[in-house]
Amino acid sequence: MENLRGATAPNSRMRITAKVKTFVLDTNVLLHDPQSIFKFEENNLAIPVEVLEELDAIKGEQSTERGRNARRVHRILQELLPDSRAMHEGVELPNGGTLSIIINPYLIDPARNSPAMVRLRAILPDLTKKDNRIIAAALFVQEQFPPPTILVTKDVNVQLKARAVGLESEDYLNDKVPEVDDEASYREISLSIYELQRFCSEGAFEIEGSAAKPLYLNEYLLLRSDEGKTMPARYFGDGVVRRLKLPDFVKAPGGIPIRARNLEQQFFMDALLDDSINMLTCFGKAGTGKTLLSISCALHQTHDDQSRYDGVSISRPVMALGKDIGFLPGTLEEKMKPWLQPYYDALEVLIPSKPPKEPQFTAKKVSKKKHKKRDEQFYAQMTAPQPSHASHNGSHGHAPPAKPYERLLKTGQVEIEALAFIRGRSIARRFFILDEAQQLTPHEVKTVITRISEGSKIVLIGDPAQIDNPYVDSRSNGLVYCHNRMKGQAIAAHVKLMKGERSRLAELAADLL
Repeated sequence: MENLRGATAPNSRMRITAKVKTFVLDTNVLLHDPQSIFKFEENNLAIPVEVLEELDAIKGEQSTERGRNARRVHRILQELLPDSRAMHEGVELPNGGTLSIIINPYLIDPARNSPAMVRLRAILPDLTKKDNRIIAAALFVQEQFPPPTILVTKDVNVQLKARAVGLESEDYLNDKVPEVDDEASYREISLSIYELQRFCSEGAFEIEGSAAKPLYLNEYLLLRSDEGKTMPARYFGDGVVRRLKLPDFVKAPGGIPIRARNLEQQFFMDALLDDSINMLTCFGKAGTGKTLLSISCALHQTHDDQSRYDGVSISRPVMALGKDIGFLPGTLEEKMKPWLQPYYDALEVLIPSKPPKEPQFTAKKVSKKKHKKRDEQFYAQMTAPQPSHASHNGSHGHAPPAKPYERLLKTGQVEIEALAFIRGRSIARRFFILDEAQQLTPHEVKTVITRISEGSKIVLIGDPAQIDNPYVDSRSNGLVYCHNRMKGQAIAAHVKLMKGERSRLAELAADLL
């Protein structure tokens, strides 16, 4: 082997055996999970020097998770590689693997060449691009060491380019949940009609061991008899299922009553109202009621001094347009309002400006005399002179009346939270709703959940099929990862909403478009 700097130094600590692989890490993997350095078991880990340069450019982002992770990676590497010798020869990691920094000599001296570099320059000639230089470093490692070399990156395009030049490449799989078929929203358990009747009268039933074995704690079920009778239930462990304890409706202060419209919404409402469940995850496509039910149940539990929660906190990622929150003018609430408009819409539905008319008064006939009087009043208003201060658009200079739900914001009962500033906080006695949680990485979700203190509850809702973040997918986003890791815990529950209730049009669009 040539005496080259970096991983090819004469005293390189890279292990060469039939069972060992060499993984070359892209920058986005380290930004996604700074601890990924310790998660490749007893294999060789190689980091191209170009990755350090990219991390250096990102570390200055003070208010972003990327900047924090870049600085965290720098601290880890500084501790693992304290001097020049460690950088050149590599070091052994606590998990039995090795870590090396790769410097590609073929890029230092273009006159030197190899079959792999000739192929690379023919396919990807622009080596000023960092992605192409990282691929070149991985090809160099592949040439110098017998074990299989794999480039690990979360950038799909980099994966495709690496495969095009003959280099094996894959996604970072450590935080991906197992690949499973599309699971149903709930399971069904068959009972005899007598067992179902006993369950209805007693409120609980102990199922046989074989039927209870695949169930996890707080899983929602549908008990069904051979005659077609059904009853929703929840699994409490030790083979015991219990009936749901749901109120007839939930209601925000001064608002309208809200009832569950289908079985899955009953499950969701039960988990939202249960004090023993501190964390709830909910999957659901557009229009299934995630937002409306979560905010209505939250306000239902914070309406008086005897409530368990002091108020409701609402937040969601602000990444859809790729803009930082600081680019928006105004106060924090004004900056967050465009992103939280779905919750303002929900509050408008729950606490409408005009109370709904009672049906018995909408169809009353009006006499001809009243018609005539009303027409005369209307004519008088139209012909009367307008005030001199009236504006051209018909406004008389008066401020629009405040919406009924705005008092909840002013009193702090409903609070707008920005995820960018949540680090370091301790959120006590709040009902915390995190919308669009599928846009977050597992590490970001962990950061939010670890802010929740005793007496608080967090609800994570989203649609894993609608992801804008380029570095997470349906198996590695924070919402799915959180559900997978917390499943079966006594203080956690999960609900999947399938049936759209917004409108027939919204349901068809969600299913067919």
